[in-house]
Amino acid sequence: MTEKKTMTYYPGCSSQGSGKHLDESLRAVMPEVGIEMEDIEDWNCCGASIGHIGGGQLPNLTLTGRNLAQARKRGTQDVITGCAACYLNTHGGNEKIKADVKKKAAVNEALAEAGMSYDGDLKVRHACEVLVNDVGVEAIEKRVTNPLKGLKVAGYVGCQTVRPFAGTEAGGDYDAYDDPSFLDDFTKACGAEAVPFKHKTACCGGSVAVMSPDRTLHLMKAIVEEAAKEGADVISTPCPLCQTNVEMYQPLINEKFGTNYNIPVVFYSQLMAVAFGMDAQKDAALQRNTIRSEKLEGMAKKK
Repeated sequence: MTEKKTMTYYPGCSSQGSGKHLDESLRAVMPEVGIEMEDIEDWNCCGASIGHIGGGQLPNLTLTGRNLAQARKRGTQDVITGCAACYLNTHGGNEKIKADVKKKAAVNEALAEAGMSYDGDLKVRHACEVLVNDVGVEAIEKRVTNPLKGLKVAGYVGCQTVRPFAGTEAGGDYDAYDDPSFLDDFTKACGAEAVPFKHKTACCGGSVAVMSPDRTLHLMKAIVEEAAKEGADVISTPCPLCQTNVEMYQPLINEKFGTNYNIPVVFYSQLMAVAFGMDAQKDAALQRNTIRSEKLEGMAKKK
């Protein structure tokens, strides 16, 4: 990629709390590879999880419609988000609005109460797809000034980032939903070693883990167990909920199964920030991880 491209950024709710380190590291690394991100003003929740449980389709679509109506005020530039659930809801909702005249009319009837409307003329994209298709892995590698040599990384994509849109034209055709390679490609571009990882698209339990962790600990255990078996120093993921669950519940996994796991779970963008030679805290936000990676922090530049 030779020219800068500006996109409208939808941070999503996790960017304000549990996924703040994804938000901060994305804001740091994306301009370094040619993607400028301008926030949607006065954005709202996409309706993930709770919207599906109690909201119904029209209220959920209207949440997406309002965000996109706000984004449209900036013009027709693409909308980008780093959160898997935000992408699933916002991209999926956008495609429904585009494809169904009745749904579009119903959403606009609701939006009209706030003096808003959305014509369905924007494209919603995931940050990883943008990095693959617009930036390119070679450009990421060229930006690296601090290769993460000796760091072993288990690439845990999760299920929502690639399902159901990864292998579709609307989703950018950037990878497969069953055996994606993009996360390992990012790892290698950063100079680290991508270890074999069969659980790369396994479910961590999602929002069920937040409400009833006992029902999902076995799912998270399988992910952490394989990463440990492969000798991973860290698990890397693009998904805020995956990152929170797999990191936060390791003590409960240890208590229930008699294990002793303590594997850091980081975002791919944190790896990039360190590999780009950026600041360990301001840019990579490594201080926000619950399980700190001494090895990765030791590689990071401190300014």
